[in-house]
Amino acid sequence: MIKVILCDDHALIRRGIRDTLLDAEDIDVVGEAGDYGELRALLREKSCDVLVLDINLPGRSGLDVLHVLKEEGMPIKVLVVSMFPEDQYAMRALKAGASGYLNKGSDAAQIVAAVRTVSQGKKYVTPEMAQMLVDNLTAPAPEDAHQKLSDRELQTLVMIASGKRLSDIAEQLLLSPKTVSVYRARVLEKLGLTNNSELTVYAIRNGLV
Repeated sequence: MIKVILCDDHALIRRGIRDTLLDAEDIDVVGEAGDYGELRALLREKSCDVLVLDINLPGRSGLDVLHVLKEEGMPIKVLVVSMFPEDQYAMRALKAGASGYLNKGSDAAQIVAAVRTVSQGKKYVTPEMAQMLVDNLTAPAPEDAHQKLSDRELQTLVMIASGKRLSDIAEQLLLSPKTVSVYRARVLEKLGLTNNSELTVYAIRNGLV
């Protein structure tokens, strides 16, 4: 039996994924968490084979969770299931330690197949992602400016482009407003932009929101 923990801040999304996985005879959902704190507490109580993880979490993001698990050497296979497009976030998630990446728009059979694949210690990518990897090997594409951003800087960019104020971002990420302002300044500098409006346009044009 493959033991799975779900981590997503939307209860309805968790319920949909849970019901999908429980329809498979070889998968058992042993716990659910809505944020990093709940996940850490859950991992102290329960063991699992696969963590199904969202990127956009309150406080520490899914990418932060991946870095922490990697640094601590926890033997958990992580399948990222996110609303963010594969071409922008899959490679970043895989480099951070994820074993697979799937968009939330995928059908139920794909999620079940992905959990089974990563539980066996294999990587799971969709055919579209596999094709992107092949294309990059044969004809590497020039790196987009936002690929040079750190995970926290990218998260700040996406949240600003989504219309959140710096104070709201600070509260959600559990940071001081001054720290968020520093991240914003770094993003503007690295992207060669001057204000939030330009950040928003950049994010939309590049499929980040």
